[in-house]
Amino acid sequence: MNSPLENVTPQASTATTVPGFIVVEGPIGVGKTTLANKLAASFGSDLLLEGANENPFLEKFYDNPKAAALPTQLFFLLQRARQLKEMKQSDMFNPVRVTDFLIEKDRLFADLTLDSDELELYDQVYSSLTIDVPRPDLVVYLQAPVEVLLERIQKRGLKHERFIEAAYLQRLCDSYIQFFYQYNNAPLLIVNAADIDFANNEADYKLLHQRIAEVQSGRNYFNPTRIEL
Repeated sequence: MNSPLENVTPQASTATTVPGFIVVEGPIGVGKTTLANKLAASFGSDLLLEGANENPFLEKFYDNPKAAALPTQLFFLLQRARQLKEMKQSDMFNPVRVTDFLIEKDRLFADLTLDSDELELYDQVYSSLTIDVPRPDLVVYLQAPVEVLLERIQKRGLKHERFIEAAYLQRLCDSYIQFFYQYNNAPLLIVNAADIDFANNEADYKLLHQRIAEVQSGRNYFNPTRIEL
C-alpha cells in the first residue's frame, strides 16, 4: 500500500535532549505498548498505558462490531480522559513521561466504528468532558503492513483480539495514515516498524532509542534497514 508518508525524509540532527513527554502511537499489533514500556524503563520515567484489557466490551466488539461499538468506544473515551486528568493532576518529579496513546486518536476509532447517530452521541459526550491534555514533546508513530500486524496479533494470542479481521485492520491503518498526514500538534517521528524488532533485538531497540533522542522538531521519518551478515 502506498502511503502519503512514505516520501518523508528525516531531518538531520545531532541533538540528544530527551523529550519530556513522549507518546507512542500506531495501529493494533504494531508494538506501541512494548515500545512505550521499553522507553519508560530506559528513561526511568512515568508510564501511562491505555489499558485495553480493562474494557469489558472489547471482546464483544471484535465478535460483533455493530452491536458493541458504542459502549466500547465510550468506555475508552472515559478511561483515557480520566487517565490524562490524573496524569495532569499528579506531581511529576520525573523529567520524562511516556504514554501509548493520543486522546485525539479516540475520535479516529469512533469515525471508523460508529454509525451517524452513535457518532453524534459520542461527540456530545466528548464535548461534555473537560480534557486538559498536555502537549507532547514527541509523538512516535509506528507503521507496519496489515500482514505484519496480523502475525504479531496472532503471536501474542490475546483473547479479545482473536476476532480481528484483516479488512478492519486495513481500514484502521488507512485512518492512521490520514490522521498523521495532517498531524502537526507536536514533533513527529514516523517509524517503519515492519522489519525492526525492538521487542527482542537490543541492537534494533538502541537504534530506535537513539533516533528518538535526536528528534527536536518537525516531521521525521525512520526507516531502518537490517543488514544480513
